Amino acid sequence: SGEGIGVIIDHNNLRYQRIRENAGANMYNGAYYYSREIVKNIIPKVKTDRNWITVNIQGEGCSHAIVFVHNNLQPERYEWLYQYGFTDLILVCGLERTCEMVKHLGTPIYLPLSIDLEYMEKFKGIEKTKDAAFAGRKMKTSLGNLPPGIDRLTGMKRAELLRRMAEYNQIYAVGRTAIEAKALGCEVLPYDERFPDPGIWKVIDNKDAAKELQRLIDEIDG
Repeated sequence: SGEGIGVIIDHNNLRYQRIRENAGANMYNGAYYYSREIVKNIIPKVKTDRNWITVNIQGEGCSHAIVFVHNNLQPERYEWLYQYGFTDLILVCGLERTCEMVKHLGTPIYLPLSIDLEYMEKFKGIEKTKDAAFAGRKMKTSLGNLPPGIDRLTGMKRAELLRRMAEYNQIYAVGRTAIEAKALGCEVLPYDERFPDPGIWKVIDNKDAAKELQRLIDEIDG
């Protein structure tokens, strides 16, 4: 693991696990799977004495930490960091515009969303036999305009979702799901009016994101 690594508050936190158990189909959400990849592929490759917060659980925090902001739609859900008095925070945002919305909480940095390309390899050989589907959380289907009757891949474990997505030529998705769809050779289509251009989703590996994160942290901490 990284040198001088501090406290890590992640998806293994007991309070977070209890919240997940009561979340129904939403327990398979992007923040959970991203946290797993951050802990596995990013934190061990970054040298810092800072603490890490990879999930959002009100009250479960610390100062001098690197905080991954998962909620771009409602970044105010991180206001508790300020209310609890946590200081000297680096806020890692997957969208540039989120940086502006959380800058009062600490130092925001933009780190493009990334995926575990090595893990994706096992799903790449699946034959594409279907046209188009939506992939993501069920609640997101109300955010935009999906064609009527389209297949909806929601509420399933990541491995099952990736297996199913690989069968389609086109996927309506945003964020890391869109990036994974591209890695599977799917054409990503827009449905959420906030993200009209699927070109913003670039296929970036966790390990490359770790190098960029190290550079950004070094700029701040020296």
